[in-house]
Amino acid sequence: MVEDLDLQEQDEKELFEHTRIVAEKGLVMVRLDKFLMNRIENTSRNRIQNAIDAGSVRVNDKLVKASYKVKPSDVITIVLPDPPRDTEVYPENIPLDIVYEDDDLLMVNKVAGMVVHPGCNNYTGTLVNALTYHLNQLPTLPGNTGRPGLVHRIDKDTSGLLVIAKNEWAMTYLAKQFFEHTITRKYRALVWGDVKEDGTVTGYIGRDLKDRRIMNLYDDDTKGKWSVTHYKVIERFGFVTLIECQLETGRTHQIRAHMKSIGHPLFNDASYGGDRILKGTVFNKYKQFVENCFQLLPRQALHAKSLGFEHPVSKKRIDFESPLPADFDAVLTKWRAYTTEKEITL
Repeated sequence: MVEDLDLQEQDEKELFEHTRIVAEKGLVMVRLDKFLMNRIENTSRNRIQNAIDAGSVRVNDKLVKASYKVKPSDVITIVLPDPPRDTEVYPENIPLDIVYEDDDLLMVNKVAGMVVHPGCNNYTGTLVNALTYHLNQLPTLPGNTGRPGLVHRIDKDTSGLLVIAKNEWAMTYLAKQFFEHTITRKYRALVWGDVKEDGTVTGYIGRDLKDRRIMNLYDDDTKGKWSVTHYKVIERFGFVTLIECQLETGRTHQIRAHMKSIGHPLFNDASYGGDRILKGTVFNKYKQFVENCFQLLPRQALHAKSLGFEHPVSKKRIDFESPLPADFDAVLTKWRAYTTEKEITL
């Protein structure tokens, strides 16, 4: 369990990150530095080792070395320096693929590799930096500091459609539709395995208890937020399947966590185990084929293909479609050719 500690002084809170972790009861003993790497988001092994060497990490209120083996129920406290950073979003002249624009909203086709908003050691080169350059001013909502114009987001290595609000009314109106799940969002995903039939995944999504960088699916409402994904088969390739996912909710890593939970992780999704061969033959030629696909698509095979909602001013329903990007399409072409050549039974 990871929790923030209450601090006595506001100044100190602004300068340091205070974290307390209680090692789970079923833990297999592991080095302290490795243990912390898997439980603290957006940090590096070097930063953790420096903190341990500086005496900023204690186990059961005692100073220990990085090689200390963490045991079940150990209490680890960490004080990491949180370097002051400028919270202002600076405009950057970054090209954008603008699908649609009017006085109230902007539809962008985000490329894979672009972070949506500043944060987590990504304070430049983000979509918000680009939007700030292209537009004079973007609105914000309470609790949305640093994410002007954004009412939803997609992962850094996911491509596809995002709607941006250009004024406060549009932002409020769009946010209401997302909250009420009346926005239609459909994704294309290539997943490992032969998906037998269409279906729905539900459950409570929350941080993984052992690795806070990823999400997990729980049946306990105290461990996460309710989530729903509907999926249907688009095309079969024997060892992988192209599916369409329609979201009812929009939780962090929702499709990635949901598909892993039913045994079909996304193709080349490193965080959820899809970056290795999970289905197929043992022949070297097949292994090389998959490796070539990974090189063509060096990210999870996920694309936000369509987005539909009610316009905040005209009140008319508008729908947008985005073609699969070149890397995704190239991998599908290779799988089609491989399937035909090997005559895989579908």
